[in-house]
Amino acid sequence: MDSADYIEVALRLANADLTDVETVRAALHDEPWWADRLRDSDLPLLREISEGLRRALAAMMASAGPAQDETVLTEINALLAAHPPRPRLSGHGGHDGVPNWHVHVAGPDAPAVDEVAAAAAWGLAQGVVAHGTARWGLCEAEGCSTYYLDTSTNQAKRFCSPRCANRMHVAAFRARKRA
Repeated sequence: MDSADYIEVALRLANADLTDVETVRAALHDEPWWADRLRDSDLPLLREISEGLRRALAAMMASAGPAQDETVLTEINALLAAHPPRPRLSGHGGHDGVPNWHVHVAGPDAPAVDEVAAAAAWGLAQGVVAHGTARWGLCEAEGCSTYYLDTSTNQAKRFCSPRCANRMHVAAFRARKRA
């Protein structure tokens, strides 16, 4: 995995429905090596991590300034301290005798929840390093509370997905048509 993948893990966990392990597995579908090993007993820790991620993301969307920066720093550093990445180089999964070099954030025998926690904390930290705090957003669609990272050129993203954008644009069109 690279930093962009870890950023996605952080966002998926922050946005996940954590009511049961099956919904968490669905949210982490791109990482079956973690998702398939998660257990019901992991849910309290996953909820705690998700809350920390959401606090940091909310702070990034608060008014800019030293207080906001300090909150982002505090929240992400707390996640990193509680769930420190333990990087290790791996080369499994390659083809034709060429290793697929990548970094894992936990040891090979670490419980899945520990690796998810470290990946999410590391991903959010790397996201701030790579993109700053101004490119993170909360979907503006009615009824949606999904966080996203805006990597668009013009930094004009307002919705988490085309589905939410289309839903809101259709609703606005219908409202204008009625008026």
